[in-house]
Amino acid sequence: MRKSRFTEAQIIGMIKEQEAGMATAEVCRRHGLSPATFYKLKAKYGGMEVSEAGRLKALEDENAKLKRLLADTMLDNVVLKDLLGKN
Repeated sequence: MRKSRFTEAQIIGMIKEQEAGMATAEVCRRHGLSPATFYKLKAKYGGMEVSEAGRLKALEDENAKLKRLLADTMLDNVVLKDLLGKN
């Protein structure tokens, strides 16, 4: 997955600028992103504070790690079954 060029704090700052009354097109132009990207980020980070966004990122990272562990365990299980001939 591609890393965002904006930090959570920057994204939340852009959303707050738009919510404060600045036009969406102006916010997008100032920060160099498309309106579609802005609205995608707003859907993900809208209504959050910086600390909440950091917590969200930590939970997403932990979830990805757990998914990898589960996939590895399932793969090991399949390999063991194949070795034992219990297909």
